[in-house]
Amino acid sequence: MKNKSMNRTQWTRKGKQALLSLLLLVVTGVKAQQPPFWYDIQQFKKSDSVQMPAANSILFVGSSSFTKWTDMQTWFPNYTVINRGFGGSSLPDVIRYADDIIFPYQPKQIIVYCGDNDLAASDTVSAATVANRFIQLFQLIRNRMPAVEVDYVSIKPSPSRAKLMPKMVEANVLIKAFLRKQTHAGFIDVFTPMLNKKGQPREELFVEDRLHMNATGYKIWQQAIQPYLIKK
Repeated sequence: MKNKSMNRTQWTRKGKQALLSLLLLVVTGVKAQQPPFWYDIQQFKKSDSVQMPAANSILFVGSSSFTKWTDMQTWFPNYTVINRGFGGSSLPDVIRYADDIIFPYQPKQIIVYCGDNDLAASDTVSAATVANRFIQLFQLIRNRMPAVEVDYVSIKPSPSRAKLMPKMVEANVLIKAFLRKQTHAGFIDVFTPMLNKKGQPREELFVEDRLHMNATGYKIWQQAIQPYLIKK
């Protein structure tokens, strides 16, 4: 009887382990099926469910240069801002999640910073590709929100991606030319003031990874962006 009891206990343990393994496989499979940045977007939704940001605010959307600007509101104290940057994102990601991170907020103005990661993702991504992706995003917004102000922050130069600067310059030129022909739109140049006298990225503006900015870098961004912000 004792041996039978021990065998039953062993099988019970094995059954629990098998069930746990199966559950882990299911959870892993579900995670694998989610699109990139899905969990970042869920965090935004969770935050919104606790307190939805006020409508008619200024929405900042894009990649990690916004994500890491965690105290953005303190840099623009006279404005109500919403920061929905998610690190590592490219323009197709912003387009994919527009229904989650743009339209629900009913903003009066949208500030976009994205395109940097597009160029870094693959050598096959050209400046024209980045410009066309932004135009697709712009038109998506314009179709749903005809009168909203849309401003694009130029792709920034960074020491870690200095080799991409020719493409960055070209993409910025193409996007600026497109926006010049649009109403309720603007191009915000942060590229030029982030260069030194030799035309290279200013090392002192960046943290150790030489990609993301420190407070001195964000001061340049504040000074470049603030004149474009809508007060009323």
